[in-house]
Amino acid sequence: MVKQNSWKAWLLASRPKTLTAACMPVASASALAWSDGKFKADAMFICLLFACLMQVAANFINDLYDFLKGSDRSDRLGPERACAQGWISVNAMKTGIIIVLVSACFCGLSLLVFGRPEVLVAIGLGCVVFAFLYTTLLSYCGLGDVLVLLFFGLVPVMGTYYVQAGTVTSETVLVAVVCGVVTDTLLILNNYRDRDTDRRDGKRTLVAILGERFGRYAYLMAGIIGCGLCLLLLLDGRVWAALLPAAYLPFHIITWKSMSRIRQGKALNRILGETSRNMLLFALLLSVGLVLG
Repeated sequence: MVKQNSWKAWLLASRPKTLTAACMPVASASALAWSDGKFKADAMFICLLFACLMQVAANFINDLYDFLKGSDRSDRLGPERACAQGWISVNAMKTGIIIVLVSACFCGLSLLVFGRPEVLVAIGLGCVVFAFLYTTLLSYCGLGDVLVLLFFGLVPVMGTYYVQAGTVTSETVLVAVVCGVVTDTLLILNNYRDRDTDRRDGKRTLVAILGERFGRYAYLMAGIIGCGLCLLLLLDGRVWAALLPAAYLPFHIITWKSMSRIRQGKALNRILGETSRNMLLFALLLSVGLVLG
């Protein structure tokens, strides 16, 4: 039993398993900055806090919007949602969204000393707009995968590296794309599980449009492509960074086989945890590889 508006309720609503997606690009960019002799611990920790707060805000917005829209019905396949279960009241959730977003904005403001203010303000505003538009509009028109590549890859990696190094390199862009592609496994899995209910609710995700087989193999290929792109780091002499992430592949393939065997239903929620674990492993392998060179 979860008491309404309790700390436990807020913890569940924050969806801690999704924070891996927020931490991976910051960790990877910081490892790259370290290897380039540009690492700044204070900037990294602020970026990490900002990323986690924005992820939590997006989760809160998604929880509230789906409840108000009526998408969180009794036949929902995903993990239970706070507003739909009555764990958090609508007014409390609205207040929580404001508090988390304001806290994230203060974090963002503290980063202005590390770079050009106009650039960093634009990045921050883009993240806030994304948090709202993804749930309320963009996830309904098949743009989710593109936005994950942008806001869980390019924006956080390039932004984190920029506030530490004062510039962005071609390696930064490559690492950003890698992070975005691997993070997309989590979105693909969500959309794979919800493909039937998404069609019913008018959500035009790629999996809902192109079907179960597409979603199944898109999940597999996202992990493989992410590791394949790492091999391009060999061109810059980064042997460890190019090869070490390949250790992620066996875990990814095992998880994919479990996903393929389950195919549908609430049992796929277990695969969410495994996917999050695999993403964390990939982030660690890539980061260590970048530090080692």
